Amino acid sequence: MKRLIFALAVSATCAVASATAPIAKIQALLAKPAVLCGRFDQTKQLAGMKKPLASNGRFCVVAGKGVLWRTLKPFPNTLRLTRDEIVSFQGERVAMRLEAKQEPTVRMINSVLFSLLSGDLGQLETLFEVDGNVDGGSWNVALKARQPALAKAIGAISLDGGAYVKNIQIAEASGDKTVIVFSEIKTGEGAITLEEAALL
Repeated sequence: MKRLIFALAVSATCAVASATAPIAKIQALLAKPAVLCGRFDQTKQLAGMKKPLASNGRFCVVAGKGVLWRTLKPFPNTLRLTRDEIVSFQGERVAMRLEAKQEPTVRMINSVLFSLLSGDLGQLETLFEVDGNVDGGSWNVALKARQPALAKAIGAISLDGGAYVKNIQIAEASGDKTVIVFSEIKTGEGAITLEEAALL
């Protein structure tokens, strides 16, 4: 996730929009709750290594506020993305902070990551060429970075799902591959814990 943030920062000021996929049909299938939380299981396969790196945790996407990405295992880490800043916590300690007033691309990064997790293809196509299809109540989308710097950093992204995004796969130009699986999806005010709400 941190590498994706860096890549978006590099190319966030070079966005060009163009519709190339059945975006309207996919958008119609996607639920758009004000609060969306669930579990993520992430597997990263590094080029040249046999054993993949695995992590899991919780995520919350709150409309109008931002994204909370809490890795629970193997090491606790929290990433908070709001309109005005991106903050990474190691326990209660702030490990990294990027503020919009100092880094103008922060708002763009937050918007794109929010769109990625919520499946908002209209926003995603500003940075990516979008190619997708719909099969009944399911859909899949392939994203190809428009800018060379972004393509070099993260390569290509694919998403699939139904009412919600179920899987995200990132194939980096280096040969590294990341798969994120979302499950236990809940929506509404009851989906987010008091602790998580306090962070956002």
